[in-house]
Amino acid sequence: MKQKRCFVIIDGSNFYFKLKDLELHHLINFDFSGFINMLVSKNKLQKAIYYIGKVRTDKTKKTQILQANQQRLFAHLKKHRVEYSLGYLLKSGGRFHEKGVDVNMAVDILKSVYKKLCDHIILISSDTDLLPVVKEVKENGKTIEYVGFSHQPSLAMIANCSVSRLLTKEDLEPFIKKV
Repeated sequence: MKQKRCFVIIDGSNFYFKLKDLELHHLINFDFSGFINMLVSKNKLQKAIYYIGKVRTDKTKKTQILQANQQRLFAHLKKHRVEYSLGYLLKSGGRFHEKGVDVNMAVDILKSVYKKLCDHIILISSDTDLLPVVKEVKENGKTIEYVGFSHQPSLAMIANCSVSRLLTKEDLEPFIKKV
């Protein structure tokens, strides 16, 4: 069987909160290299990108801590050869909301398909806003794999993606390095 060229897309916020539900959310200790290699298996990794809203400091202690933690995450991702793409965070009603992240993911997925940079997209996101992109990928003869979490699967993603894989806490625990 021919080796597929894979593009791994990680919806950072979605990934973090799904891991947090499983009490595995220590991203600085997460072995992204091992995790991505497990997902890609015997295929060829073209690129892995982690998508996240950029924390901008407003000089409050909380945002300074968030920004410092995000910088540590960026350094950790770089060590694992995972690129990152930034949307932004909008503060509304005392809470932060990501903006532009889904669009960045969609544009990168479509560029990789139209420019024939990959054969298979591994999408780690349960965000159904991406369903039009999923359909476009399939219409262009590429496969798109939904990687979700067994405790909160997206039935719409399962129904629309070419392949689905639901991860359990036990599947993820080997990628958390004990400190």
